[in-house]
Amino acid sequence: MTLFTIIRKENEDLERQVNKLNSASTFSKVTSKWMIFLALLSFTFAQAQRQLPLDPEVKYEIADIKVSGVSTYNENTVIAFTGLRVGERIFLPGQKITDVIKKLWGLELFSDINLYVTAVNGDKVDLQLDIKEVPELNEVRFKGIKQKKGANFIKDNGLNKGAKVTENLETTAKNYIENTYKKKGYLNSKVFINTVPTVDSIGANKVNMTVNIDKGERVKIADINIIGREKLKEGTLLGSMKSTKEKKIWRVWKRSKFIKADYEEDKVSLINKYKEKGYRDARIVSDTIIKNNEKSITIEMNVEEGNRYYIGDIDFIGNSVYTDEQLSRQLGLFKGDVYNGVLLKERIQDDTDPDSDNIANLYQNSGYLFSNINAVETSVQNDTIDFEVRISEGKLAYFNKVTVKGNDKTKDKVIYRELLTKPGQRYSKAAVVGTIRELGQLGFFDAQQLTPNFDNFDAVGGTVDLEYNVVEQGASQIELQGGFGGGGFVGTLGLSFNNFSIQNIFNKDAYKPLPMGDGQKFSLRAQASQFFQTYSASLTDPWFGGKQPVQFSTSFSHTIQYLFTGVNSGNASDRVDRDRKFLITGGSVGLSKRLLWPDRNFSLSHAISFQHFDLQNYNTGLFTFGDGSSENLAYTVGLSRREVFGGLIFPTGGSDISVTAKLTLPYSAWNGVDYKGLAVERDEALADGVSSTGKTVGEIDQERFNWLEYYKVKFDGKWYTPLVGKFVLQTGIEFGWLGAYNQDRGVPPFERFFLGGDGLGGFSLDGREIVRLRGYPNQAVTPIDRGTALSSTDQANDGATIYNKFSLELRYPISFNPQATIYALTFAEAGSSYDNFRDYNPFQLNRSAGAGIRIFMPAFGLLGLDFGYGFDPIPGTVGANGWETHFIIGQQF
Repeated sequence: MTLFTIIRKENEDLERQVNKLNSASTFSKVTSKWMIFLALLSFTFAQAQRQLPLDPEVKYEIADIKVSGVSTYNENTVIAFTGLRVGERIFLPGQKITDVIKKLWGLELFSDINLYVTAVNGDKVDLQLDIKEVPELNEVRFKGIKQKKGANFIKDNGLNKGAKVTENLETTAKNYIENTYKKKGYLNSKVFINTVPTVDSIGANKVNMTVNIDKGERVKIADINIIGREKLKEGTLLGSMKSTKEKKIWRVWKRSKFIKADYEEDKVSLINKYKEKGYRDARIVSDTIIKNNEKSITIEMNVEEGNRYYIGDIDFIGNSVYTDEQLSRQLGLFKGDVYNGVLLKERIQDDTDPDSDNIANLYQNSGYLFSNINAVETSVQNDTIDFEVRISEGKLAYFNKVTVKGNDKTKDKVIYRELLTKPGQRYSKAAVVGTIRELGQLGFFDAQQLTPNFDNFDAVGGTVDLEYNVVEQGASQIELQGGFGGGGFVGTLGLSFNNFSIQNIFNKDAYKPLPMGDGQKFSLRAQASQFFQTYSASLTDPWFGGKQPVQFSTSFSHTIQYLFTGVNSGNASDRVDRDRKFLITGGSVGLSKRLLWPDRNFSLSHAISFQHFDLQNYNTGLFTFGDGSSENLAYTVGLSRREVFGGLIFPTGGSDISVTAKLTLPYSAWNGVDYKGLAVERDEALADGVSSTGKTVGEIDQERFNWLEYYKVKFDGKWYTPLVGKFVLQTGIEFGWLGAYNQDRGVPPFERFFLGGDGLGGFSLDGREIVRLRGYPNQAVTPIDRGTALSSTDQANDGATIYNKFSLELRYPISFNPQATIYALTFAEAGSSYDNFRDYNPFQLNRSAGAGIRIFMPAFGLLGLDFGYGFDPIPGTVGANGWETHFIIGQQF
């Protein structure tokens, strides 16, 4: 690359004698300032040796400046870049010329720069600047990967149309792409970048870029050899390395690919394993990566184990808030214990777990934000180490300003009422962590992006400012649900507004497109199949009155159920008789209050509900009074505790437990009806068609069930346990029992449990509970009466009065993107249902297992697809049920 060349005109006939002031050869493209400096020195030296006629002591006046070789920039613009001007006096060569060349190269707009003297007339010179522009990028194509996969490489490396294609751009892009694949285990990945000039309609200097990517195959780890190991088992050390694993046939979850960043972390984990066992001085002396072939490597690590140590005396220095005995119990390490450097550090302070039970959190949760705790080794005698835990308690700290940032739709009051941290309140780390969880459980914000930011620490005044950053996510959902259940296709259309504002329902300016921001939930839902139609509306206000966390809820629903005839003529309409129907109209009002004891995660709920059942020529096995009605007035009380971490969509820890009891009044205790006599009459009517008093079974049952009398108890518990990596195990237990106060009156034909399937068909016809059990048809795992075997599409089963269910679900997140949260799962479930406790056997279950995927999109809710295998026969059949596919759109989580 010629830095610059000066040419002098010697005679009047314009015969040119060209003297290049630089080396005769052209340098390769180098932009290093040191290379420029060395080249300029060589130019000065060459000029002195050749005794060029330009006098280095003379300041030459620039008479004219010409520019050649440009297409994008005009001549005046380039001259302006140089800073040279006609009439200016300069030394040739000189510092001015050096600065001009450096400046032009620094612009990174040119790939070659030549400066010539074209004429010398006394002390005046004409200059010509010959440059070659850096080409612009026209388009980029990828080979070896799909073009759409290259979009991220284009974005991350600035390979956009119009970008200047410098050597630096090409080198940076090449290294970035290679390192990206190497981080994924493709250690032999190679990237080659070629550019080809292209001419557009205006003749601009442009190039097309081709990025050839050869990922190669992932390099696997054939062996990991730990040389010098004597004290610990090899399996123990290899197990401590979470991501760096040897290639084994049985290895499924952790593949044996080599990723350098993970390997570096695992080396630390290996040494920590030694420290956990008392080997404080253990270290890796050296490690080597041996390339076996293109597909595998061997890792060799030389370790020095050192001696095993034990804990000696532990003294606490500087503590006044807590006694030595209190701190010793909190530390949990005592004289004579095997030295455990990892545990010691965690018991002092563990920044990876905000809930950890350590000394630092003990102080932090008591208001000592500015406290500082360090464990220092004070003496090492033989194999015993004495410690001092040095504590600087600092001053009690209080929250000064507490603010929230990022909420555009949600009103401040909705957030502030959930905060456990208030201005003027004593600082508590647990309160900050608890607030993050409370905000995450609202469902209005992305739980993964909720962060507390502290500012203006004042250790002297004892104050700190706190700001919560929230990222709002779609709170409203369109529920589109479809599936086969209850004998046919069930479709649902629902609108759920989870951050609604009922206060602004009549404020037209608040419709954007709906009044939002007060934290209320308003839902409209319609569900239908060829057998039924149901319509419902509900409203929930979690802070009724705005002053206390008292949740008010109300709902209304209307259902029309048509009689299933059982006819299978090939015409779907033949299977339902629309002249024979069952109408249900009802509503409920409820209050729920958050409790402060045993902790604030408990809540107590109350609700009163009423349903009117109107049967019009609707005779079935349970409903013998085909033309009649029943009333259902019930009180429901529930106690629940909900504390889940990581958000509602993909909880990463915590639990959600509830116990409810639904009770009616014991009418039989005072209404004067002889239900024992009715039971005798019913037996007579079943035997003879009518009782001795002339009543039919339907007339008797109408009298038995004119006002429903029952109690219904349910337990539902879910626990979320974080496992290795991002895996989370959900454990679930469910139990339900429908009973009667008066055994002569009996359990009513309503409010029963229907087990099996994906939970679709969950229409509230008669208070029935649809319980999901994958691997079986919907509502199929229910007791079969009268000794008849029913197909999975029949609706003649009467449900159950008792059920239990157990489930395990292993979840793994694929994406936490706010636009679509995705996780995969595997499950194992077992459950069964019974008519009475005489038949109850919690170990005789219908078992299933399978896998599925969930996708949550804010606008549509949770989408799911499960494949389940039923290992046992459904009631009334023989043999394993086999595979079932459960497709869910919009099912609530």
